[in-house]
Amino acid sequence: MAAVCCWAFLFIALLPALILQAIDTRFGAALAAQCVVVAHSGGALARVLTATSVRLVAFGFWLFVYVWLGLAPLAMLATDAYPLEYRTGETTAFAAAALTEVGLLAYTAGAALAAGRENGTSFVCEPLLSRRLAPLPVLLLCGLSLVLAAVLIPGQEGGISAYFTSRQALRQSGDEADLAHALRVWALAVPAFWAAVALVHLPRRPAGDRVLRALRWMLLPLLLALNVVVNNPISRPRFWAGTVLLVLLFSWRRFSTPKAFRVTAVGLTTVVLFAFPYSDYFRYDEREAVEVVALAEQFSSNMDYDAFQQMQTGIDYVQENGFSPSAALGPVLFMVPRSMWPDKPQTTGIELADYAGYDFHNLSAPLWIESYLWGGAPCVLAVFSLLGAAGRRMDDIRERLRDRQGTLAALLVPAYAFYQLIFLRGSLMAIVGPLLLLLTVPLLITTRAAVPSRFPSPVRPPATTGPAPIPGHRRHP
Repeated sequence: MAAVCCWAFLFIALLPALILQAIDTRFGAALAAQCVVVAHSGGALARVLTATSVRLVAFGFWLFVYVWLGLAPLAMLATDAYPLEYRTGETTAFAAAALTEVGLLAYTAGAALAAGRENGTSFVCEPLLSRRLAPLPVLLLCGLSLVLAAVLIPGQEGGISAYFTSRQALRQSGDEADLAHALRVWALAVPAFWAAVALVHLPRRPAGDRVLRALRWMLLPLLLALNVVVNNPISRPRFWAGTVLLVLLFSWRRFSTPKAFRVTAVGLTTVVLFAFPYSDYFRYDEREAVEVVALAEQFSSNMDYDAFQQMQTGIDYVQENGFSPSAALGPVLFMVPRSMWPDKPQTTGIELADYAGYDFHNLSAPLWIESYLWGGAPCVLAVFSLLGAAGRRMDDIRERLRDRQGTLAALLVPAYAFYQLIFLRGSLMAIVGPLLLLLTVPLLITTRAAVPSRFPSPVRPPATTGPAPIPGHRRHP
């Protein structure tokens, strides 16, 4: 309880006070609603950091909400300064803060209901996350990753050097709007990542296997070198590079204990709060000098924190154009080309950028406004209640399977937990392809495993191997 109070004081009182000291506007309804969001997300984050179990999915969710939809909007509303040009009124700002809180309430309720059914049977999640790594598929994935690298990297303009220049150089090595180029980049990054992780965590056979051990030591240096090339933070997005590093860290059994998780999560929270805006140094070929500014100014001027402003733009868009239920089909059928589907929905971030009159489209569209565009507040309630329930189930199952080596839970749950920062930020159509690849590859290298019963069976006397003795007679040797 003391730890919860200390972290709650830091997240709910101290950090918001540092931002509100620069307040330049009157304390209106929008700012008051945003304080509720900060209190809700800050309290939930404090609870996750002091829990007696490891809750990676909950940590990723509440960390994103607290920074991107909590403190950042608080700074914008307090200083009346925004990173983008589009401006809305007090009513729209209040609606955006209220919409955020509606999603948080639904997420909290969904997680609470799932926790209440902790001893129930999970017919989908538990058998899925109990799958174990299989040696042959893992080795085939390792070979496939190396073959793809040998074929695709030399054929790319700039070759291997493009991966150590900047994200801009890697994009310009192919047509930036070319879907095939994006797929080629992800087809290198995701299999190489999972091949290295799976090879490290492949369970050792009790009787020993010299061939498998030799192959492991031969392939692992090659795969680690390949990941340095295709998954380094210089040429890959910060969210993805961070996901790769954090999965490698949190899939290690040493960091599966609550104490190790708390220490690491606190360090990660500090990095996201204070160092994340400066980690985009390698984005462009021409780099500017890093200028450290106050936290409130960083939140209100850096386009990395455009989520709340994009939500305001989306609310105005709905008021003018109405809801778009068909837009929900876009992420589901993202692979259908526009030549076959002329009316295919546009990426939400691009749609809102066009509505606001921007000449650039690399903007976010948080899941809150995505689901709101589909059908209003009821869609937001449905999406986030399901998200909260699924997240809680994944965390609980991973905790139960913590001592079992090589399970899908040990690998997939950390991957989803940290990639959901991109998932929540949006746009969905822009990230659903990599997300599907990220979640599908582990299924192909695992095999079904029996789920141990969570309910103790009654103690039975040991069965006899011979015939039962006849009463009144004694056995003779």
